[in-house]
Amino acid sequence: MGVAFANTIFILTLVIFTSYVLLGIFSAIALRKYLRKNSYINYNSLVLSPLSPRISIIAPAYNESKSIIDNIRTLLSLYYNNFEVIIVNDGSTDDTFLKVREAFELVRVNYFFDYRIPCERIRGVYKSENPSYTRLTVIDKNNGGKADSLNAGINISRSELIVTIDSDSIIESDSILKLVKPFLEEKEKKVIGTGGVIRIVNSCDIERGHIREIHLPGKLLPRLQVLEYTRAFLLGRMAWSHLDGLMLISGAMGMFDRETVIASGGYSTTTVGEDMELVLRMRRFKADRKEKYEVTYIPDPLCWTEVPADLRSLRRQRTRWTRGLVESLWRHKRIFFNPKYGRLGLLGYPYWFFIEWLSPLIAFAGMLYTVYLAIIGQLNLPFFLLLFTFVYTFAVSLSVWAVLFEEITFHKYRRKRDVLRLLASSLAEPFFYPVHAFFAVRGNFEALRGKKGWGKATRRGFERKK
Repeated sequence: MGVAFANTIFILTLVIFTSYVLLGIFSAIALRKYLRKNSYINYNSLVLSPLSPRISIIAPAYNESKSIIDNIRTLLSLYYNNFEVIIVNDGSTDDTFLKVREAFELVRVNYFFDYRIPCERIRGVYKSENPSYTRLTVIDKNNGGKADSLNAGINISRSELIVTIDSDSIIESDSILKLVKPFLEEKEKKVIGTGGVIRIVNSCDIERGHIREIHLPGKLLPRLQVLEYTRAFLLGRMAWSHLDGLMLISGAMGMFDRETVIASGGYSTTTVGEDMELVLRMRRFKADRKEKYEVTYIPDPLCWTEVPADLRSLRRQRTRWTRGLVESLWRHKRIFFNPKYGRLGLLGYPYWFFIEWLSPLIAFAGMLYTVYLAIIGQLNLPFFLLLFTFVYTFAVSLSVWAVLFEEITFHKYRRKRDVLRLLASSLAEPFFYPVHAFFAVRGNFEALRGKKGWGKATRRGFERKK
């Protein structure tokens, strides 16, 4: 049994690593193509063009009093000519709404809209008496959660494109220009959604909702997440966009075709993975109607978000992500190896099923079995050391590869010391994989028990992140 177990783990490891290498290659090809294509783009022409589509930026807010004012000011100052900002107060129990109403001189207005997609009752729509804030609309509604708030904002919006963001994120000033570009290009396929790179704001210098200076996180746990995010976005989603198998646009920031979102039913309020679930449902909606469509990804850094700085917060986040993954995969299991859905069904969905969902569970079981073999004295130590060295070396190499991608493209960390510290962190990251595997197992148990909700997230606001 020990030999069979060892062979199974070794084969599984080879399959996983092969998939990572292939994704890295496809990502390099796509990234090179993107940089070559966009190196001479004049984004100012999009700002000046009268043909630029109207865009609604929708940001749910629940008990965000620490950062809501600075965040709204940041959104209102985005570099684009034809947009509105819709803030959705999701029944906050603190003074979030009072702060917004006072800071932006809001008054309740008569506003006609229709509940085209379900959401909790909207208590009022507010606009500013100050002409400087004509782009701002604030919705006050009963509490219903993030997905419900986004649905409310979509109902209120009258733009052809919507941008959904987290209200506690910091947006790059030119992010809208870069997100909207794929929608304006003449293509055979209709673009229904696009997303970009999410970066980590911990330890950066923040002033009034703007990043003054970018720093690598001072604490080890957020620093390890920098590596993880860099791999996921530059090596993962870039490749899947190139392969037409993209299943996820981060909930932190994404742009969507509003009518497609509404026609496919809007955001689901019964899952914690509403961002993935919406993309899958939109793709199924288009494929079932045999309409040509495209979900794209751009490698430009667009949005900065705070990540957990302690294990307890990280555990809540990762178990929630696992629950969202399980729910989305189960709801859309019809896609699994279904040629009707093209590369999504034959490549994208199977990858997320076997690699993102199943492999952490098998890995955790393998870890427990290895401990058991060691206890009873049946562990094949030479094989174990060989496998460990192989896995560790590959994991570190993959992280170094991701950092290299970052440095030769966008080079956000200007100080050499930050880059060296990031590379040094790659040596420690593989030892944290058992923790992530445990969180995945726990998330699966929570999903089986039917646990719902996001749980509490501790936010420090937009001060200097540690």
